[in-house]
Amino acid sequence: MGINIGLIKRMTTSADIQSCYQAQQNYFRSGITRPVAFRKEQLRKLGKALTEWEPQILTALNSDLGKHAYEAYASEIGILKTELNHTIRSLEAWERTEYVPTPLVHWPSSSYILKDPLGVVLIIGPWNYPFMLLIGPLISALAAGNCAFIKPSNQAPATAALVEQMLKAIFPEEYVCTIQGPGALVGPELIMKYRFDHIFFTGSASVGKEVMRMAAEHLSPVTLELGGKSPVIVDKDVNVSVAAKRVAWGKLWNAGQTCVGADYLMLHEDIADEFIQKYIHWVKHFYGEDPSQSSSYGRIINQKRFDVLSSYLEQGTLLFGGQTDAAQRYISPTLITDIRVGAAIMQEEIFGPILPVIRYRDKEQVLTEVAKHPYPLSCYVFTKNHETEAFYHTNIRFGGGGVNILLIHLANPDLPFEGVGTSGMGNYHGKYGFETFSHRKSIMRTSFFPDIPVRYAPFKNKLKLAKWFMG
Repeated sequence: MGINIGLIKRMTTSADIQSCYQAQQNYFRSGITRPVAFRKEQLRKLGKALTEWEPQILTALNSDLGKHAYEAYASEIGILKTELNHTIRSLEAWERTEYVPTPLVHWPSSSYILKDPLGVVLIIGPWNYPFMLLIGPLISALAAGNCAFIKPSNQAPATAALVEQMLKAIFPEEYVCTIQGPGALVGPELIMKYRFDHIFFTGSASVGKEVMRMAAEHLSPVTLELGGKSPVIVDKDVNVSVAAKRVAWGKLWNAGQTCVGADYLMLHEDIADEFIQKYIHWVKHFYGEDPSQSSSYGRIINQKRFDVLSSYLEQGTLLFGGQTDAAQRYISPTLITDIRVGAAIMQEEIFGPILPVIRYRDKEQVLTEVAKHPYPLSCYVFTKNHETEAFYHTNIRFGGGGVNILLIHLANPDLPFEGVGTSGMGNYHGKYGFETFSHRKSIMRTSFFPDIPVRYAPFKNKLKLAKWFMG
């Protein structure tokens, strides 16, 4: 089961898209995807495939991003197995009819909510976690009883090819169909020509705006998982060494190409110098004196991103790192401070191993800085003080985050993953993903007897009775 190199640069034709779309419409209307037993069977097939195709998945991720097998398994395969097991175990409870109270005025009636699949959905994945952030939403979509179009990122070509081969091996295309090609070409054709019952997009805010604009033509609902400038705030009341260790780990995971990763670091003045020293210590401990020689340290996705990141190195004062190698798409772990006013590094999401450092004296200074980059996807607070923790959580609007740790809130299927404002809309993971890809169909059932006469005309002398019942 090697990767078919011929698929890496392939672009799905318009005729193939049309054929697949009609086939999925017919397949969904047949009702085959609705039974819970069918859904669980498909999820088990997917789980089995994750194990059988593991070597090929790891090879593809290493080819695209230089990911070590451990990092690739932990962040792109293991996390999906956790999600799958949780979903299979919980699906019957999530799908169960939900009974709710009925006001007395509507007696004799009962009220309940059915969980209905949406239909044919479109899932568009990003390049930074090109497997996990594509298959994760697919788990939710299939659990809810939908058919799915899958669009992998063409910027991670080996993984895109692998995804198509794997999904074709386990699912018919009338159930799950993979679409290949540049997003700028294939995306508009998909979204503007065909109405999908839901569109799930993970990527940049600029592309997310276009997806939402195009989806509006068909009134297709969207979930947008975007990004933003996610701060790490380190209070003076911390274990400095452990805090620096965890920030270095989270920042440099996937060579910094993580949407919920640290985008800038705010250090309390009392511990700033010690923190920087410890950060450098842990980087060397993790990756050696020369991280370019470490198999545990990843690479930048492509030359375009490498060039953007390299330009950031000139926008402030280097505290540590700054080495680059274009041939390897390598940028070393880097700390940078004294950022120039208006510099792009503090205006754009970095998506790389470069970490701007800002010192602060009080909490209000932190809020002022964060307000310059509103609606981060994540916010991380390092402190032993619960009041400090609560202050930032109350006063900063962000999607999700962690206290004294980075990234791992993403790995809990019982927590919804979502942005806020410009970092996204809608959520998924576990039950929240099932609900995203389901329609809550509200039903009130009324018996034929007794048939209460107060609701019918003529209404003479009934107003007082209605006010008594309805308040």
